Amino acid sequence: MTITPIQSNYIKMPSKQDNHCEFDGIKVLYYISKKEETLPLLYDTLKTSNNEGEICEAIYIADRLTENGVKNVDKLYPALSRFNDTKSPNIQTFLAGIYRKTKVPDAFGPLVKMLIQNSINPPKEPQLFDPNEEIGGAILDYLT
Repeated sequence: MTITPIQSNYIKMPSKQDNHCEFDGIKVLYYISKKEETLPLLYDTLKTSNNEGEICEAIYIADRLTENGVKNVDKLYPALSRFNDTKSPNIQTFLAGIYRKTKVPDAFGPLVKMLIQNSINPPKEPQLFDPNEEIGGAILDYLT
């Protein structure tokens, strides 16, 4: 069974005025309600999108699915792994969060690599999200 994709352009990324992301709540709740049926749609989005907001939203939905006990979210790793070398602090933060919850063994190395790269080449501008905090927490969760 397939679900109907919801087209919504409401994605608000962090700014100096709001230090958080906002996504279309109706869209998010719809996808969460469809549970495992949502995974192929997320996979396709993660595999093809180059839009930072769409990518963060897809990872956020995957995170919420995990929180709601949906199985097989870890199967998104092949699509998620394309962002393992991203420099986007927003994507890094969401990516580390989902890796922390799914604990896909293949994600540990990329998390360490992200942390090292961010330490060697820190962002030149202050960031609203500190990806290193989430990355470090994810690494610690893998080790415990």
